[in-house]
Order: sequence, then structure tokens, then C-alpha cells
Amino acid sequence: MIQIFWYIYAAFLATSTIGFFIHGGYRSAIFLIDLAFTVIAWVGLFGFVTHYQIFTPFVWQVIFAAVILWDLLFFFFIKSHVTAEEPEAGTLSMTIISGVLMLVFLSPLYYALFQYAF
Repeated sequence: MIQIFWYIYAAFLATSTIGFFIHGGYRSAIFLIDLAFTVIAWVGLFGFVTHYQIFTPFVWQVIFAAVILWDLLFFFFIKSHVTAEEPEAGTLSMTIISGVLMLVFLSPLYYALFQYAF
């Protein structure tokens, strides 16, 4: 039963990324770097769900740390410099709310990568 949750979650992540791609979200080089980190994290999610060892645990420990660091840096610092948003969308409260939502949506991915790495 829990396997179904992971497959649904992976499909949700893939669908949201494809939607972002279709609407032109990956036009900038920095967003393509983010896509590369996302795909690498998905490989770890796939390995965790299927119980298939893709790389050594040490590699996944490094990837786990890099993905979390990249997501935090990208969301809170880099993304705001490369996107032209409305002034009211850049307020601190919206950034905090968006950050909390990001952590809620990505926490299962981080959990899976952690379990896969350690």
C-alpha cells in the first residue's frame, strides 16, 4: 500500500515539472540547472521506491546534501534574482508561506533520499 503512495507522489512531481516545462518555465540556464538537480533527486526516489541500488550510499549522501542546499539557495535567493515578479509577490510573508509550502511538498522526496542514502 505504501508503494502506491510513492508512485502517486512521483507522478505528482513529474506532472508538476512537465506543466512548468510546457508553460516555459525552463527558459533560463539557472532553471535548467534546477531541472538537473530535480532529475537526479528523482533517480534517488526511483531507487528508494524500487529498492534498487543505483550508486553507493556515499554518493547519495552527497547528492542528498547537495539537493537540499540547492533547493534552499535556489528558492530563497537565486530564483528571486532571475524572475521578474510583481512587487507584492516578493514580500516577506509570501516568501515564508511559499517556502513552507515548498518544504511540505518536497519533504517526502527529502525523506526518501535520506532513507536511500543512509
